[in-house]
Amino acid sequence: MNKKHLDDLITYLKFPSVSTDSRYKADVRECAEWLKTKIIDVGLKASIHETSGHPIVIGRNIHKEGLPTVMIYGHYDVQPADPIDLWNSPPFEPLIEGDKIFARGSTDNKGQNLAHLLGLGEAINEDGELPVNIIFLVEGEEEIGSPNLEPFLKENKDELECDVIAVSDTGMIGPGIGTFTYGLRGVACMEVKVIGPSRDLHSGVFGGSVANPCSAISKLISSLHKLDGSVNVEGFYDKVKDIEDWEKQAWSNIQVDPNETLLLTGSTELFGESGFTDFERRWSRPTAEVNGIGGGYQGEGSKTVIPSESFVKLSFRLVPDQDPDEILNLVKAHLDKVTPDGVRIECEFGHSGKSYLMDPKSDYGLAAQKALKETFNCDPALIREGGSIPIVQTFKDVLNVDTLLLGLALPDCQIHSPNENYSIDNFYDGIRLNRNLIKQIGGLN
Repeated sequence: MNKKHLDDLITYLKFPSVSTDSRYKADVRECAEWLKTKIIDVGLKASIHETSGHPIVIGRNIHKEGLPTVMIYGHYDVQPADPIDLWNSPPFEPLIEGDKIFARGSTDNKGQNLAHLLGLGEAINEDGELPVNIIFLVEGEEEIGSPNLEPFLKENKDELECDVIAVSDTGMIGPGIGTFTYGLRGVACMEVKVIGPSRDLHSGVFGGSVANPCSAISKLISSLHKLDGSVNVEGFYDKVKDIEDWEKQAWSNIQVDPNETLLLTGSTELFGESGFTDFERRWSRPTAEVNGIGGGYQGEGSKTVIPSESFVKLSFRLVPDQDPDEILNLVKAHLDKVTPDGVRIECEFGHSGKSYLMDPKSDYGLAAQKALKETFNCDPALIREGGSIPIVQTFKDVLNVDTLLLGLALPDCQIHSPNENYSIDNFYDGIRLNRNLIKQIGGLN
């Protein structure tokens, strides 16, 4: 294992490149500049491209006619570290403990995209050139929905033309199990505000004579699901693509402790839409989730009021062939229909992204699976993943190419949470995976 590679990772993780917080704007920029220097250091040409937000960093080799072109995508921005007091070590002071490195951004996504970059550097150093043309694109706004990446892709479509895209921002089934993700759920978000009286009211004087927005919002929320766990919105399932028989068989063959979800989440039992396995629920079925709820007095002790308003934040994970805008409008129509008397609602639609699905048996899909097998010495697991990476479908829409999702994150990596961590073994495996991948794709020529 090359210690310099690990030193590079530690340096990369020290940048508090939090894209959502303007106080870190200079740190985000400094991280982008460091990445540009590192790209040059491994033997590629590098450039920084300005956007109305945070910059995009691109590395390239000298492109040769007749070679396939691979874009490798990642992001150098990270989630906020809050709540700080729940971290066992400072989030931007990387700590190696056992076989893991703890830091914000270690798994999401600096560890993986740096592994790909270092793999390219090793290949250049040993072979003098790469077997493929490379576009190494790393953005600084993934954690805020990549608002400037789609316009950048459209404006630079000719320069970014490629045959396939590789991304390592997904998970592995377990340690040492190469995992190829060929599908992602989409997402659609909204916030609902329930408005009652013009001000908070005394619950004794007015209780029983006016509607309570907090009571009303609880009824709205409970109306979203049936007792069997399915979503109770008319038309919600109309366009859901069924799970293929071969997928059910492949997922049933994955050797994972059935209690792993309980161990990871701390839940006492599984719950969800009846008639489906845990994998099927998380990877191929749509959901409706409450992400936050509020209203009324939140301080210590009692304050006997009827609040003037309440709110709920909702997100919907979507599957092929559901359309985010259509789903949000169906939900709004449902909520309008079941709103209790005495209150009114306002719905604000948030960010959304389409689901993604590719054929894992395509030439590039099979090349990715061979690279995973060569790296991890076992047949890779073929899965879909419950999370969303909206930019993956954008790549398909704008550049008309598939994305190979090569997992390097373990289930207990705690992304978006305190004590985020990355397996050091996976970091070095990621370097080898990159080399195997470009070799396999280069061999398709």
